[in-house]
Amino acid sequence: MTLSRFFVTLFFFPFAVFSATLPAPDSAATTHADTEKTCHQYEHLTFGILPFVSNEQLVIQFSPLTRYLSQKLGVPVRIETAPDFAEFAKRTQQATHYDILFTAPHFYPRANSEAGYRLIASVDSPGMWAVIVVPVKSNIHSVQDLRGKRLATAHPAALSTLLVKKHLRNAGINPETDLTLVATPSHNASLLSSYHGVTDASSLMQPPYTAASAQVRKNMRIIARTESTPHIPISVNPRISKHCTDEIATQLLRMKTTEEGRQALSHNRFSGFRKARAEEYERIRDLLTDPH
Repeated sequence: MTLSRFFVTLFFFPFAVFSATLPAPDSAATTHADTEKTCHQYEHLTFGILPFVSNEQLVIQFSPLTRYLSQKLGVPVRIETAPDFAEFAKRTQQATHYDILFTAPHFYPRANSEAGYRLIASVDSPGMWAVIVVPVKSNIHSVQDLRGKRLATAHPAALSTLLVKKHLRNAGINPETDLTLVATPSHNASLLSSYHGVTDASSLMQPPYTAASAQVRKNMRIIARTESTPHIPISVNPRISKHCTDEIATQLLRMKTTEEGRQALSHNRFSGFRKARAEEYERIRDLLTDPH
């Protein structure tokens, strides 16, 4: 059974040890009204993360960030994901699982309009894009050479898959008939598919490709890059109070200003977070609509 077949809530040992050592609020100095103005009113906060890599890799990359937020907010922050992109999108549209949401740019508009998630920040980067890669010894040198080949992708609803299909169509290639798309559970699974020779090529977002091991990357080469989109948005469930939402936003925006914050960010190769506008993400709602 693959990891994509079941849902895993990720409670990790470093967090469990850390949460037990969080300083308790000073009961003599903290009133009930003060508590309601902070995140202390919640037993814990759930950090929902799109399953763009394996569950194991999610823990490695995001546990430093959630530990940082746990310490700064004074409340446990727990990682949770879903079995695949479609189920994650469904849960965000229902607003039943995640307090803090780390989702794909094209999933955010519906999370906002259907569930009321409030945008508070985005990864501080001008954008991101998908890449198509092949083994260095492959005789595939352009997308035209993909005709009749097997191209690994992430989930069909993944941003990388939508971007790549659009890129292929713009090049005069029908992704439904001119080649075979092979869906895999995650971006790193897609990459390893052609690395191990299961498929002829792989498609994935550029950040996971950059984060892949040097051994894998030195044996692969990029043959195409898609157009770019805004980077990952961070939003908060409407059930979270405005005071707590503002506190989460403040801590995220401050991360890049301290050594402790930069160290936590380094596990995702993020330079930090910045303020974001919902309009940035609205424009890709129609841009990525798949006619097929």
